[in-house]
Amino acid sequence: MSALLDRLRASSALNGGNAAFIEALYESYLSNPESVSSAWRSYFDAMQPAPDAPADRAHEPIRQAFAKRVREHRRGPGEGISPSAAEKQAAVLRLINAYRVRGHQYADLNPLHLRERPEIPDLDPSYHGLLDADRQRVFHTGSLFADDQLTLDEILLLVKTVYTGTIGSEYMHITDTAQKRWIQKRLERLNERPRFNLNEKRWCLRLLSAAEGLENYLHTRYVGQKRFSLEGGESLIPLLDEIIQRAGSQDIKEIVMGMAHRGRLNVLVNILGKSPESLFQEFEGRAKQSDGVGSGDVKYHKGFSSDVGTPGGPVHLALAFNPSHLEIINPVVEGSVRARQRRRRDLIGSQVLPLLIHGDASFAGQGVVMETLNMSQTRCYSTGGTVHIVINNQIGFTTSNPLDARSTLYCTDVAKMVQAPIFHVNGDDPEAVLFVGQLALDFRQQFHKDVVIDLVCYRRHGHNEADEPAVTQPMMYKKIRQHPTTRTLYAERLVAEGILQASDAQGMVEQYRDELDQGNIVSRPILEHVINEFAVDWRPYTGKHWRETAHTALPLETIQDLSNRLLRLPKGFELHPRVARIMDARRQMAGGNQMIDWGFAETIAYASLLMDGVPIRLSGQDSGRGTFFHRHAALHNQVNGDRFIPLQYLDPDQAPFVVVDSLLSEEAVLGFEYGFATAEPEALTLWEAQFGDFANDAQIMIDQFITSGESKWLRMLGLL
Repeated sequence: MSALLDRLRASSALNGGNAAFIEALYESYLSNPESVSSAWRSYFDAMQPAPDAPADRAHEPIRQAFAKRVREHRRGPGEGISPSAAEKQAAVLRLINAYRVRGHQYADLNPLHLRERPEIPDLDPSYHGLLDADRQRVFHTGSLFADDQLTLDEILLLVKTVYTGTIGSEYMHITDTAQKRWIQKRLERLNERPRFNLNEKRWCLRLLSAAEGLENYLHTRYVGQKRFSLEGGESLIPLLDEIIQRAGSQDIKEIVMGMAHRGRLNVLVNILGKSPESLFQEFEGRAKQSDGVGSGDVKYHKGFSSDVGTPGGPVHLALAFNPSHLEIINPVVEGSVRARQRRRRDLIGSQVLPLLIHGDASFAGQGVVMETLNMSQTRCYSTGGTVHIVINNQIGFTTSNPLDARSTLYCTDVAKMVQAPIFHVNGDDPEAVLFVGQLALDFRQQFHKDVVIDLVCYRRHGHNEADEPAVTQPMMYKKIRQHPTTRTLYAERLVAEGILQASDAQGMVEQYRDELDQGNIVSRPILEHVINEFAVDWRPYTGKHWRETAHTALPLETIQDLSNRLLRLPKGFELHPRVARIMDARRQMAGGNQMIDWGFAETIAYASLLMDGVPIRLSGQDSGRGTFFHRHAALHNQVNGDRFIPLQYLDPDQAPFVVVDSLLSEEAVLGFEYGFATAEPEALTLWEAQFGDFANDAQIMIDQFITSGESKWLRMLGLL
């Protein structure tokens, strides 16, 4: 141990010039000792402050060590490390950091290799003053998750493999050190990355064969019909399968998915277990209509639900119904997830997972994406983190070039606003895609934050199968038509590895086609008769004549009792004088001395519902106070700022009441409340906004979901 400490003390990493770097490392150690290497941990263990030292002195031991090191260095050139060696060591640490920060820009991400990879000067050792003569010199690796000392060549090989291979990782924008160190550990410890066994590789090829096989089957059987195929992005299917199976093993019980139409039919059949025969009937216009169907909707807008088996037990999958208005489904899914979590009393979101699948151009271009991301860490809209998958076709809608589609380097840059890690991955490397899926889910479960997978792929056909993309993208589509499919490339790889014969790979293709011919379920086996005690039952609300009104008046005694409960305040709670006058007026109203006004009538109505066991969720901008100073459901203590909501404290056995002062968003907030209401029929869910300037911003939700959802999808709704 003493020899190790001697080497550490002699290391230029402890030079005073690197104080900021080591202090950050020490900060990681203080929050989680396991986040640093064993050598650094041992060194820091030896310099802990006294147990009774003030919290603001936590860094004092490391600062004293630096001060001592600098004093020793100044005693003369005969002691310690030479200045030139110290500069070389510092250069190595800068090089490592450059790969962490900018390696993704040089990573091998594009299956089509449409453009030359850019020159990144920071990634060149010579940029940092490191020469060929330094290649075999041994350096300390600093915070790199590797041996404490490696040659420069070994360090370069490691950082190139980790940061410029088929995975490009963006996480250095995250300010939380523990999150960064967690990601670095998972990326940089190559010996701990998953090594897929023979069966896992064969299963991956089987899923790629299914993804490609369904598209080929539909393309030949229903020539020219729109299906918005997944071709070029087939790795989405093994990616989803991996996330679902791993989620089940981590005790997730439900996954709510949202996506636009690209690849939707493939996901329905190969992941959720929709019957191929049912899909064929929809293509042929002979699908049986359910009772009460009005207008119906196209097949690539429809949702589905099923239960699949995982190592941790059944997982319920729900793909939300949505129109093709791209990203508008995002807040709807989040609201549905929040309602499901509330039913389960899942306070941190460990049992219900939102999973959103985006297009690259829409993720960058649709404002509701930003609005939904902005919700992700707020108190009343958080769902414990969302896994986002971007199907990055490198082209938007019919012709949009990335240069015209956004002003950012990546389509995913908007996610940096919530410090979400972003993992770009080459869709033609299925095993890298699987690893990124594991990494993303584990990060979400560990930190309950959003995480983004940018699946870089391509679109083999046009926006739809009748489109001719080469008209506007001749060079891209010349490449695509010469490019082997992901399944073909992976099959060749497994044959080269000796894992299977070429005939085995072809046999998977033929077996899948035979299953489709027979109309059999081709996904993982779907579990029947799964009992879910948290499932929603809409049957009590069907077949009703909603124009019939019940007698809802309240006796005077009930109004007075509820008023007394509402006017009870905690001891020492001081109201603002204007609010105090309103409360006094309400006391007079309950006593029959004044006419009841709107604010008091509304509050009494809520109180009576809560006492009857009806949960209430009310959201909107300034809903707690009321935009027009009329509601005052939330009261603020003028002494210390404490917030008190009388409707939450009427009675121990009352139903829960939530009032939300929403973020300044209409479209996403209404989408969230719509999703919440569709998953919580027994609650009263309300959204408040002024008609005109406010409600107009949410018009998409009103038109595409609220007024037409029951007609199109038989989705009933209790949103007010």
